Amino acid sequence: MHGFDFKEIQEKISESFRPWQRSFQFWVRATNIYTGYKVFQLRVSLVKDAKKQEEMWERQHELAADKIYFMCSDLGGFFLKIAQLLAKPDMAPAAWVKKLVTLCDQAPATPFDAIQLVLEKELGKSIGEIFETFDEKPLGSASIAQVHRARVKGNKMNVVVKVQHPGIERLMMTDIRNLQLFALYMQKTDIKFDLHSITKEMEKQIGYEFDFKREANAMERIRCFLYENNKKSPVLVPRVLRDMVTKRVLVMEYINGIPILSIGDEMAKRGINPHGKIAEAAKHNILNSLSRAYGQMILKSGFFHADPHPGNILICKGQEVALLDYGQVKELPDNLRLGYANLVIAMADNNPKRVSQSFWEMGLHTVAKCENEQQELLRLAQTLFDTKMPAGQTVLQPFADDSSIKKIAVEAFPEELFSVLRTVVLLRGLSVGMGVNYSCAQLWRSMAEEALLASGRVTRDVKERSRRRTSLRRLRAGS
Repeated sequence: MHGFDFKEIQEKISESFRPWQRSFQFWVRATNIYTGYKVFQLRVSLVKDAKKQEEMWERQHELAADKIYFMCSDLGGFFLKIAQLLAKPDMAPAAWVKKLVTLCDQAPATPFDAIQLVLEKELGKSIGEIFETFDEKPLGSASIAQVHRARVKGNKMNVVVKVQHPGIERLMMTDIRNLQLFALYMQKTDIKFDLHSITKEMEKQIGYEFDFKREANAMERIRCFLYENNKKSPVLVPRVLRDMVTKRVLVMEYINGIPILSIGDEMAKRGINPHGKIAEAAKHNILNSLSRAYGQMILKSGFFHADPHPGNILICKGQEVALLDYGQVKELPDNLRLGYANLVIAMADNNPKRVSQSFWEMGLHTVAKCENEQQELLRLAQTLFDTKMPAGQTVLQPFADDSSIKKIAVEAFPEELFSVLRTVVLLRGLSVGMGVNYSCAQLWRSMAEEALLASGRVTRDVKERSRRRTSLRRLRAGS
């Protein structure tokens, strides 16, 4: 028997053991978190003081949040996606949300020979037949795939080749089945909440991310929309090489740029003061471009890129912004898109009554635990759906004692709307990271009005009256 064959057999055995290994790790850790809560429930039941009980629960949630964080980051893959979905105000305790929202989707790279096998099997040709050059070292690696830089033979085009990790779909499906079993058990014993159907929804979402043909279609659809609706698109979207797209391989044009978070270092390298006027203007332009693109996608089209974390944003020559990775896209039904447009106007105008109406319209159900409900509802909306930071703050504390989330319970939160929330939270994170405080609601206000106007929900004379009121309000504020 050849050494090569032995290695192949060894890999096959290890690959078939990986799901068992992961299952074991998951159940050991999940059981530890679960029993921690059960023991705690006994302890807390012996305490009579309600305030003391609440403090104990807070500490227990923080303890569990750490364990969940490390389980998700150690196991990676699907559990990174779970963390992203769990970090949702109506889904998990505040301490969990606060901790899990910081997890980033990164994964160790797959060795090049395994990537080569996937690539050649999918494209039906050897790498040498298709590409003039191909960098073996990946540009980056996430839970589902990794990307390599290459140059196509013939037209000499520089491209990025996205290749799925071999065996990852089977591994993630194992994770999902384990989670579904756990959810089913929890539902029968402890939680009167339909966890199982949520895990089913997760299975559907993750299933989409394994289909690169779907991602290519999404990229082209967003590219067409932005390029056709603007004289110049606010962001660059890579072109897809149609004849090099399969379920597990996606080839697109290479866009040269620097990661958005490296912009300060890059300016310093060029002798530009990162806090000077030139730098401030550049940062404003970058955030303006990004926000305009998102405003148009969410409010005008309803079909949007739902993952603007810093790793997916590049700054190119002339302060142009490139938006990468279309694995996570969402489509808002018209009622949610227009309800959100209404909310944007309400936030921009500081109009609590309109916020309340928009929440109801979008199916976002809240229960107030305070006196001045409408004002708190406006604060809650701005905390969840606007990028502006309160005066004098550089860190938003949505879970501080005086925060609106503590005063108003969010009981129902439509799944699609969660993607909008996550997008706004990520945009806010970027603006804070760049030291720029701005309101996306103010920036999107006119787009929201256009969307309502196009749908026939607002007439032109109402829009004109509203525009005059806003101008008057701004004049007063300025005087």
